[in-house]
Amino acid sequence: MKSRTSLAAILAAALAIGAGCGPSGRSGPAAGAVRHVAEPAVRADVVATIAASGTLEPVELVDVGSQVSGKIVAFGTDADGAEVDYCSAVTNGMTLALVDDTTYLADLDVARAQLANAEASVASARAGEAKSRIDLDHARKDWDRAQAIGVGLALSQSDFDSYQAAFESAEAQLGVAVASIASAEAQVVQAKANVEKAERNLGYCTIVSPVDGVVVDRRVNLGQTVVSSMSVSSLFLVAKDLRAMRIWASVNEADVGSVRAGQGVSFTVDALPGRTFRGVVRRVRLNATLSSNVVTYTVEIDVDNADLALLPYLTASVEFETEAVRGALAVPARALRYAPAGVPAPEAGEGEGVVWLAPEADASAPPRPVRVRVLLNNGALAAVEPLDPGALAEGAAVVTREEAVDPAAAKSAKSAGGSKNPLLPNMPKRPRGGPPPPG
Repeated sequence: MKSRTSLAAILAAALAIGAGCGPSGRSGPAAGAVRHVAEPAVRADVVATIAASGTLEPVELVDVGSQVSGKIVAFGTDADGAEVDYCSAVTNGMTLALVDDTTYLADLDVARAQLANAEASVASARAGEAKSRIDLDHARKDWDRAQAIGVGLALSQSDFDSYQAAFESAEAQLGVAVASIASAEAQVVQAKANVEKAERNLGYCTIVSPVDGVVVDRRVNLGQTVVSSMSVSSLFLVAKDLRAMRIWASVNEADVGSVRAGQGVSFTVDALPGRTFRGVVRRVRLNATLSSNVVTYTVEIDVDNADLALLPYLTASVEFETEAVRGALAVPARALRYAPAGVPAPEAGEGEGVVWLAPEADASAPPRPVRVRVLLNNGALAAVEPLDPGALAEGAAVVTREEAVDPAAAKSAKSAGGSKNPLLPNMPKRPRGGPPPPG
């Protein structure tokens, strides 16, 4: 008797709860009844954004090449003492690779020999000049004596002419000697330049890092021959500082007018889900790109990567913050688009809207309208301010939509609610008056 009484009480309570779900509180919902779906008003930062995508790159990338041709015979050692490779930390002046220098050593020896020969030519030319000066002095004295004696019995005309020719020839020989010195000295300058060139080419056989940084890419292997041409061959790609990164984002021409230098940016990368990073717009490049009749502009965004979490060449999903209202009373944007059927709505002026508050006591009562000033609407949330102070507060239930309630479905659901819980195990029925079934 006790168990039957409890079962009857449970059934009576279930019938009473089901009866209270209808609009009248005594029966199920009537045909045409609706249910208001509401969400609370909250305090939040409402931000209007422009979406774009871009690629993360180091701010300063140095392409290290080779100015000479030859075979790679060895790699240098990085800051950790290991062979220079991908991700090696390097410093300015550190050896990255060595090119076979046999040919360039020979070129240097040839250049030095040519310099020695040129210097010897200078010495020979100077000695020739000294001899020419002595010959000129002797010829001048003979010519002076011949002029003093004159042509006569003591000096024939033939001898007189010979002394004059010897003097003039000595003068010309001195001029040739002086010119030979200048030519030899010029050869010395040329030889010195050849030596310096050969020394530089020999120095270029040692590929060094021009900056402190990290090797992002090593493009040669041991034994590979590099060929220097009009365009310097690329051997290593060194990032100067990975703690400072930059995003190159492609922004559609319809949105680029809202992007400006100094603007705040938030972005995410697939490699680090659940984490949002910040950046600042550096500049908008003016060289637009046309692809499939779509014009896009490249926007540079500076990013602080102090923790080195971001890697080069990750794809970033960027959102440019064009406008923001901080700590505002916010409602779902769809609440501004909702209007109950058959209920007159108050007029809203420019920059205003109407939200509807769900009834608190009587579920069958219509929602109550509240006129608001729309401060910012980003499509998901809208920052609003009630025109009547106190008419809308944080936590108020704002209607976003309504659903029709089917009386037959509600009755079926009520009946299903009175059946046995499907989550409970199916216990075997025990026959009255008999022993339990065998297990």
